[in-house]
Amino acid sequence: MNKTLDIYHQGAALFAQQYDALSFVQVHQSWQQFWPDNGMVLDIGAGSGRDALWLAERGCQVIAVEPAADLLRIGQSKTAEHSVSRVQWLSDNLPELKACYQLNLQFNTILLSAVWMHLAPSERERAFRKIANLLAPGGRFVLSLRFGEFSDGRVSFPVSVDEIAKLARQFGLVLSFVSALTADSGGRAGVQWQTLVLELPDDGSASLSRIRHIVLNDSKSSTYKLALLRTLVRIADAHPGAVLDRQDGKVAISLGLVALYWIRLFKRLVDNNIQQNSDPAKGLGFVTERGWQALQHLTADDFAVGTLFAGPDAEALQNLFSDTLKTIKDGPVTYIWQGQKDNQLFSMQRQKTQRQSTVLIDKPFLNSYGHFVLSESMWDCFRVYGCWIEPLLVQQWVSEMQKYELNRQQGLTLDTYHHHLRWLDRQHDTGYVRKKVETLRGAGHDVRSVWSGKPLYSYDIDHCLPFSYWPNNDLWNLLPASCEENRKKSDRLPSQSRLHASRSQITDWWQQAWHSETEQKRFFVEAALSLPNIAYNCTDFDAVFEALQFQSAGIKQRLQVAEW
Repeated sequence: MNKTLDIYHQGAALFAQQYDALSFVQVHQSWQQFWPDNGMVLDIGAGSGRDALWLAERGCQVIAVEPAADLLRIGQSKTAEHSVSRVQWLSDNLPELKACYQLNLQFNTILLSAVWMHLAPSERERAFRKIANLLAPGGRFVLSLRFGEFSDGRVSFPVSVDEIAKLARQFGLVLSFVSALTADSGGRAGVQWQTLVLELPDDGSASLSRIRHIVLNDSKSSTYKLALLRTLVRIADAHPGAVLDRQDGKVAISLGLVALYWIRLFKRLVDNNIQQNSDPAKGLGFVTERGWQALQHLTADDFAVGTLFAGPDAEALQNLFSDTLKTIKDGPVTYIWQGQKDNQLFSMQRQKTQRQSTVLIDKPFLNSYGHFVLSESMWDCFRVYGCWIEPLLVQQWVSEMQKYELNRQQGLTLDTYHHHLRWLDRQHDTGYVRKKVETLRGAGHDVRSVWSGKPLYSYDIDHCLPFSYWPNNDLWNLLPASCEENRKKSDRLPSQSRLHASRSQITDWWQQAWHSETEQKRFFVEAALSLPNIAYNCTDFDAVFEALQFQSAGIKQRLQVAEW
């Protein structure tokens, strides 16, 4: 498809002119009864943005995907001219759709118009599976088939309804509509089109039942299984950037991030002598003198992305990661299986790491430990249903701890267990950012609200994505606003239109506040792991803002948070 992609890129202006000569209604009349008027839409091969713009004006939130760079720029310009904040653009291509998967979104409608014929038959099964997995329950996949050759060098392959019907059966979609063959809307002789609509039944998730079985029914001599599941839930919810690879029905995430989250989950419990296994004489595999004990002076929140460790602390941290990964491998990874003991649901692919005298907890460091691998369906289940899975995990974790003799002897209360299981200690700690505001004002700088652009006198530090739904204290998520604005916003998400209107004010604040090398390193390290499609070496505030918009859309979809 590279030759074809080059042709689209080089002839972008001409192709855009051809596309825009026809309206959405003219091109897509055949499936009018299925036209969406709301929900999340993924337009793959969005071209000039004609269809994305029409769908956005109809009320949909559209992610427009285009692999040809010049066509993408034309499309971005078109939607910007119309002041449409409901269209966001993404550079990505089939069959991988790597950037789309980083968004952690499910789509009510996926449109693949005038693209399928360019995919080689060897790529189609993978492409179809990828698209099917991006559908929300009850979602529709709309696919147009082109019959007829190209005369300009673009490569195409034969297409058929039968091929699509077979793929639909293979990947659990229902072929609910097949249009009649229609002549080309542009009047090209020898070219015909046919549109298919496929639907994903809203029938629940097998992986959700499997996870529930592990939580409630699997035998447990410690809290390790629950800790691993909760670790994966939190990563799936908070870190789209953790996914290193996604193919053949498997997802590989950063093994170092799994270790980091495991440590944070246990830190308050272990340091406060709350027993975590049925035989305390055995101890905990990851608690050793060379690692855990050497870092007892640190709190759970010190084990955070962007933290720098030096000297003995750096050495102890690397020991702790090694001890933790061995414990996870020997414990829950080995003993969480389905059917037969050799059918393990998780696996680890370790890499040799070089010892460092200083360690910055960032993407390269965490990725250097290797891959943690699980099924695509289980990862998607953690990602989509995490807000329901985590309370069940916490409840069961408390139940397990209440059985252990040392905990009973201490007479620990229910509140004590929950207090030490909380994810973040400094829940609304905005002190660092508030200090930055005061420093800027003391130096004579004008600090303005990111929402209204007005100068701030009395002010609050607002979590852009509300902490009560998505606990995140990264620098990019903490924004200055007036007290009145913060009260009005409360625990609501800023709407896409409000984010769009406030874009320059938000990026201006980031540049004003985080301009030193150390501050920018922390800012971009945090963004690279908690926001989708941010490279670990990114230094572009606009790219972070684009990712913030995507993350906001994902939180709204998964948690149904009200908008402001």
